Amino acid sequence: MPRYSHRSRTRRRNRGRFGPLFKLLCILAVVVALTAGATVFFRVERVSVSGCRRYTTEEIIAASGIHLGENLYSLNKVSIDRSIRTKLPYVEELTINRALPSTILITVTECEAAAQVAVPDPVQAATVQEELAGGDPDAKPVTLSQEPWLISVRGKLLEPAPPDSTAIPVTGLTPISPQAGSRIQVPESERTRLTALTSLLQAVQEAELGDDISSVRLEATRLSVRYAGRFDVEIRLNADFPYSLRLMQAVREKIEDQHGPGAAGLIDLTQEKYDAAYSPA
Repeated sequence: MPRYSHRSRTRRRNRGRFGPLFKLLCILAVVVALTAGATVFFRVERVSVSGCRRYTTEEIIAASGIHLGENLYSLNKVSIDRSIRTKLPYVEELTINRALPSTILITVTECEAAAQVAVPDPVQAATVQEELAGGDPDAKPVTLSQEPWLISVRGKLLEPAPPDSTAIPVTGLTPISPQAGSRIQVPESERTRLTALTSLLQAVQEAELGDDISSVRLEATRLSVRYAGRFDVEIRLNADFPYSLRLMQAVREKIEDQHGPGAAGLIDLTQEKYDAAYSPA
């Protein structure tokens, strides 16, 4: 009887010793089974695209690089996102989701050309080359824009501007090595201008004033907007642009009430003590 009790205690100790290992092996077996199941069963049989207008469904799928038969869970959504945005510049936002058991859902939001950045004049281009060279006489010239480029509200380069483009012309920026699908790059000395431009374009879009703005000229501390074909409006680069545009509209109404609907001239919104100053043409 004592011998039997000793063997029983030994078996219990062995079970206690190998119990955690047995549980771990069971968990690993389940993981392997699930992975194998996902590999075998969850294959891409359909790619659904919605939201596109400029591009076709076939163009979106081709740019994504997704192929039917690929494993649904081995797809790299970050790489797919980057590939679509780079190859199809007018794609502004997109979401990629899996719909079990075999579908990929791609939802696209496209953008429009908000402005066209003009070719820098020779003097401006030479100044930028000197800045980028950093005082090194042997530095190789950097490739600067040689044609106008269309950009989105957020400053994404879309494509070279065609001659019949109606996007707002912009001067005062020097695009460096422009490439469709990437964000416009400018020298350090012009980055404040670029930030101001994108903020202005967003404010113009929100206020639905795109048809009333015919040009934008960027300078070191201010920008000038050609408004309603008759007014040059000067605004500080660090201005609150939604407020400035509302003020611009209010000043125009007041001017036209006082001087008639054909009034024209300069509206200066850069004043420190006063909200606006008007100089008739």
